[in-house]
Amino acid sequence: MSDVHKTVQKWHASFKKGTDFDSWGQLVEAIDEYQILARQLQKEAQSTNAPDFTEEQKKTLGKIATCLEMRSASLQCTQSKEEFKLEELKELEPIIKNIQTFNKEFPFDVQPVPLRKILAPGEEENLEVEEEDAAAGGGAAEAFPPRAPASQGTLLPRLPSEPGMTLLTIKIEKIGLKDAGQCIDPYMTISVKDLNGVDLNPVQDTPVATRKEDTYIHFNVDVEIQRHLEKLPKGAAIFFEFKHYKPKKRFTSTKCFAFLEMDEIKPGPIVIELYKKPTDFKRKKLQLLTKKPLYLHLHQTLQKDS
Repeated sequence: MSDVHKTVQKWHASFKKGTDFDSWGQLVEAIDEYQILARQLQKEAQSTNAPDFTEEQKKTLGKIATCLEMRSASLQCTQSKEEFKLEELKELEPIIKNIQTFNKEFPFDVQPVPLRKILAPGEEENLEVEEEDAAAGGGAAEAFPPRAPASQGTLLPRLPSEPGMTLLTIKIEKIGLKDAGQCIDPYMTISVKDLNGVDLNPVQDTPVATRKEDTYIHFNVDVEIQRHLEKLPKGAAIFFEFKHYKPKKRFTSTKCFAFLEMDEIKPGPIVIELYKKPTDFKRKKLQLLTKKPLYLHLHQTLQKDS
């Protein structure tokens, strides 16, 4: 069996798995499967090194990816006027199964979409009409290497210990949001800034969270702060930006943010308030996201080498 045939079989199995979850009412699992497959098909559709597929076949793969995104978005928002039904999606099963011989007209009037664009902090607000002032979060450009997309995360290992110096590990346990179940590919970006919004550490992304429960998205990941606490300047703060993917706008957006100031760093659990975007790294124009009792839940561990 050729590699391309194995790839097509894997796509078909993933498609069938997603539609099975969908028909059983396991919507979170269906959305995850649809999004994973959509990204694989998008990548293949835009690859310049894919001699196994013709340009027409690549275009068809891109259109299937669009339909998967549309079905995923329909499951996220039950009031959507642009609902894409499961029965419609199932019409694509023979197409993906026989992609190498498919030569008919695609059954839906859709277009392939570009690969997801993941924007740096602050950039996405410039694309949204409702944002009037994205400049509030604009610090100086970070002098650290560019980061990879967040699907697997870019978390860094713990620093080596130094005598008399304290290291901080923050476990991001969960975040409370009224629309938690509707957030697609949610993750956190963690940064350490001075009072002018300038990066003091490399910026880190958590992996995408996969567990959602009522009004909570669970992360349960440890973040190693990349500087000894004694070396952080007065007024520094640790920022947590919650991000999620918007299918209609085709980019990853910041939904809200939270931060820890130096006097809040102490061992044990802590809950911190959530603020409206754009991220205000200078902490001058803060607006609470909600009056509801929904917070970011963290647990701090300090390690001091004596």
